Amino acid sequence: MFAIPGSSPVTITPAAERQIARLMSGKNAYGLRIGLKKGGCAGMEYTMELAETPDANEEVIEQGEARVMIAPMAQMFLFGTEIDYQTDLLESGFKFRNPNVTDSCGCGESVRFEPIEGSRTADQPG
Repeated sequence: MFAIPGSSPVTITPAAERQIARLMSGKNAYGLRIGLKKGGCAGMEYTMELAETPDANEEVIEQGEARVMIAPMAQMFLFGTEIDYQTDLLESGFKFRNPNVTDSCGCGESVRFEPIEGSRTADQPG
């Protein structure tokens, strides 16, 4: 929907690709749906869920055995994002390197975006 022809709206690192493929095969899912919801101290939180089918108007990105679906209302906020999966001594999880984020909370779980022209606020994507 917001993609540049011939270019993926998000990129997936090899580590994220392996983890998404593992999650998909473990639950026999079509792919990993990524979206945004209101919440957290900065205003918005990323959402992720395994899904059996894509919803109408979702952007579907396939890379190797991994498949990511971006919810329609999140597409403009996620354009240009790199999805990574990192593991260290204390935690492991998906990391979003999103050039559209203008602020985030200290723990990194919540983000804020600049208001889009003509919208109410960037904290209200829908």
